[in-house]
Amino acid sequence: MSTHRVSKANSTGNHPLPPERTRARATHRVPAQNISKIICHREVDNKAQFLVRWTTNKEPLVPPRTIASWHPLEELISALHFVQAYTEGLPAPGSTITRNEFLTAEARPLKRKASGSAGLSRDNASTAGLLSSNTGLLTPLPSHLGVSRSSSLSSNDVVTSDADEQDWRSVTVYNGILQKKEGRVYAKKSKTANVVTINTATLPTREMLDHAAATPGPIIAAERAIRNAFMEKLRHVKGVFLRNEVDTTTPSLDFDFIDKFVLREGVSASDPETYVGCDEPCKPNMAHYCGCEYTRLCDCLEYAAVDETQLMKDPLRYAQYLEEKDSGDMVDLTGLPKRFPYLMPSGGRPPVLQSFYREQRHPIYECNINCNCGKVCKTRVVQKGRHVDLTIFKTANRGWGVYCNEDLVTGEFIDVYLGEVLTNEETSRREAKADVDKGSYLYSLDKFVGDDSAPTEDTYYVVDGQYMGNATRFINHSCEPNCRQYTVSENKYDTWVYNLAFFAYTDIPAGTELTFDYMDKDEEEEEDVLRKRQEAVKDPNNADKRPCNCGAQKCRGYLWV
Repeated sequence: MSTHRVSKANSTGNHPLPPERTRARATHRVPAQNISKIICHREVDNKAQFLVRWTTNKEPLVPPRTIASWHPLEELISALHFVQAYTEGLPAPGSTITRNEFLTAEARPLKRKASGSAGLSRDNASTAGLLSSNTGLLTPLPSHLGVSRSSSLSSNDVVTSDADEQDWRSVTVYNGILQKKEGRVYAKKSKTANVVTINTATLPTREMLDHAAATPGPIIAAERAIRNAFMEKLRHVKGVFLRNEVDTTTPSLDFDFIDKFVLREGVSASDPETYVGCDEPCKPNMAHYCGCEYTRLCDCLEYAAVDETQLMKDPLRYAQYLEEKDSGDMVDLTGLPKRFPYLMPSGGRPPVLQSFYREQRHPIYECNINCNCGKVCKTRVVQKGRHVDLTIFKTANRGWGVYCNEDLVTGEFIDVYLGEVLTNEETSRREAKADVDKGSYLYSLDKFVGDDSAPTEDTYYVVDGQYMGNATRFINHSCEPNCRQYTVSENKYDTWVYNLAFFAYTDIPAGTELTFDYMDKDEEEEEDVLRKRQEAVKDPNNADKRPCNCGAQKCRGYLWV
């Protein structure tokens, strides 16, 4: 395959959305932490509103007198992830809408956002910027609650009878009053004001559902705002684009882009300043100014896999090596032949992973900032970061996926997998609370389990990329993947935290979806795969497993088998 870089045209194309009207800017917003759920939408006087159920201290139960209120979209800019959960939980167009579908279409658990992520700041996002754009994406929805900016609604501002005696289109708030203060909208109980009362557990009512089913305008406006909010996050990420020509959905706003691991409580990693690097004879001007040249002398390769083919040329040392290896004792690797992980760039081809590592999956050791070989060293690839553009795109039947905008050659580095690094205990806690897809985002740092001074089966860390990470979080599974993931370390003594790097396992043309095997299995014969797939279909334990839609000839039938 030619190594010429081919740019993928129109990498930011999206499903067209109706044009905007005029712009509006909210002066007050509903705090996201005070929202339990968005449960319905309506349009009154051509103005779109969403019904917010406020939080209580009895979640997930819904007390009968829980406060619920209608709000225009611009007041929900800080809580668009709730709006997104609502819109994506709606029944498909043309289907029969039931109240039960509205109440049970829960989205995935919503977690707090961590500081320092390169994404949209919900408190500081421009309302007008999200509700509209130069490409005509959003319809503004002006506020019309008619409340004071600094005080509670008076009794003149609320309806004074039960909900069943009122036209629900004229009601703004149920079971309480609204207060606007210091740029925020709050709901509170009131013993003095007359309020509209209703059993909140009965919301949305049949009338509300019928109206919502016949009123798509608010959903269209919400989808524009959600799309713009995600694009604002993406604006801070170099070389990553969004493409959706399937529908008008957007990746989850609960996801924040980061550029390094986020270490959670109980997790520690070595400070780069403490990394042990290689010393002389390694230096920058060796190997045609490409850094380290002698694998037997480079300290960074101390624990790298032994090149047994080369070692066989010394029969006595090879016999000693095999004896130490078979005995289970610590093998003295000093002075044994190793291999540098990458082939140097050549003829326009980027550096690529050597087949010795690509096929055998040996841990890859790169030089680091404390090495004598300098920044030019040919072993430094992953630590320099992604150098190709990626596009997150909507697939026809597997959610979001990723393709590269350029041709990739076999062994070329793509990117690393990022996320929150958790203890095993915290991972188990999150799994217990999460939905069945949680495992798709968890990556165990267990490469060195069993080694001396390494984590055990009970103590290794796990990377959770569901809510924080980078574009690789959207890469789909395939039973015959074109990418594979490898352990890459800049610190040979740290067996707990290291890079999870994706490399092309074959030549990949621009625009081809990138995939890897979530189970990380070795390649099998087609007849063996077919036999196992038939057994998996008959196994009752797989009844609740998600079918695999990779479409590969050697598809195993289900994810996680």
